[in-house]
Amino acid sequence: MEAARESHAWKWLLCTPALIVLVLAASGPLLIVAVYSFLSPGHMGGVAWEFTTEAWFRVFWRRDIFDPEVVTWNEAHLTIFWRSVSLSFQTTVICALLGFPTAWFIATRPANTRAIWLFMITIPFWTNLLIRTFAIQEVIRNNGTINTLLIRLGVIDQPIQMMFTDFAVLLGMAYVFLPLMVLPLYAAMDKLDFRLVEAGYDLYASRIKVLWYVILPLVKPGFIAGSILVFIPAIGAYVTPRVLGGGRTMMLGNLIALQFGQGRNWPLGAALAMLLLIIVVTALVLYLRWVNREEAARG
Repeated sequence: MEAARESHAWKWLLCTPALIVLVLAASGPLLIVAVYSFLSPGHMGGVAWEFTTEAWFRVFWRRDIFDPEVVTWNEAHLTIFWRSVSLSFQTTVICALLGFPTAWFIATRPANTRAIWLFMITIPFWTNLLIRTFAIQEVIRNNGTINTLLIRLGVIDQPIQMMFTDFAVLLGMAYVFLPLMVLPLYAAMDKLDFRLVEAGYDLYASRIKVLWYVILPLVKPGFIAGSILVFIPAIGAYVTPRVLGGGRTMMLGNLIALQFGQGRNWPLGAALAMLLLIIVVTALVLYLRWVNREEAARG
């Protein structure tokens, strides 16, 4: 027992540097943001140390300019919230639909060539996010690759307006976050016992039934991990909506940056940031509860 206690104490001692960094670099800033969300905005930015819940109130509601007693829903914020959640969900679905066949293709290649395909998937991570976003911009802008090609083929007479739309932001985020879906799916498929697939065919199951009843349940952990890795950074994305949305298609990350910048309303920006954190934590908690139920069902 004494040896076990000493071993436990040594483990905590070894974890102390990481815990200190975690508290100072993560919990500390989050605590500051949480405190700022309950303060009043300063005259030229910053905060005034006066406790108020006005920032949280303005997240969902707004007061009339001429009559502060008149309160209405803050439609601009609600629209941005809905757009952020909707585009993030759509990005996750698109990445799943494209990532599954990509990961399956890599997992079914000969063992000596899989590393090459994985290397090609990870190449985009070597490039700055802003550069990748500008690359998408060059493809879909009015004088970009797609419009130029369609005009030369005689399909269209005028360029299609794709920039500064939800479609542009969705396309950009799907392109940026696709590798984050492919890699977990490949990790799950790499452990897949393909003899189970062969057994399904031996039992006269069709390709669709083998996919639905054999493959998908076995690679479900990869889908879940990939969905989390895509959805969480997508809902807080800033660079891609800023470049491809051009200020017209604003998401939650852009709204937060606007309040800390031009808006000079730090408490409102802090409240919005805490709201984003609450959304992310809620998604993670629901995921963990679902995983625990699955494990309990399996015994």
